[in-house]
Amino acid sequence: MGEGMTGSKTAEKPMTLAEFRKTRAPLRDVNLQFNENVSRLDKFAMWITDHIGTMGFFLVILAWTVLWLGWNLLAPKNLQFDPPTGFVFWLFISNLIQILLMPLIMVGQNLQGRHAEMRAQYDLEVNVKAEQEIEVILHHLEYQNTILIRMLEKMGIHLDEALGKGRKK
Repeated sequence: MGEGMTGSKTAEKPMTLAEFRKTRAPLRDVNLQFNENVSRLDKFAMWITDHIGTMGFFLVILAWTVLWLGWNLLAPKNLQFDPPTGFVFWLFISNLIQILLMPLIMVGQNLQGRHAEMRAQYDLEVNVKAEQEIEVILHHLEYQNTILIRMLEKMGIHLDEALGKGRKK
């Protein structure tokens, strides 16, 4: 056992729970804090990122493209609603949509990344607080050990005897 356990060093009284709670800063809701600091345009970009960046949206666009192309290629001429050059126009519109959506999706991803960083920072703060609480508990246990060892010494019992190490088999 270390010096603090043998009683040769004076034990410092540990901090009480009430004293510890006074030193603790209250926990904060980083999700609420993040949402309060996001503009309407940023919220729109995040909405687009959340909804357009899904397989469901991809499947809708794929189904629409296959149906449109299939109808205009396989349907009777009088039922086709686009001439053969209409698909070239559809490809142009699709590329235009992609050009417009890419920056919006990137903005949304950047915002989501900032939010993730805030959550990571909050997790770090919680971990630091937990470590401080554990230190208080360990300090309290060490103080209790010191008191118990002193009590044993006053009773004339050696620590090894109390722990059962002094017994011979």
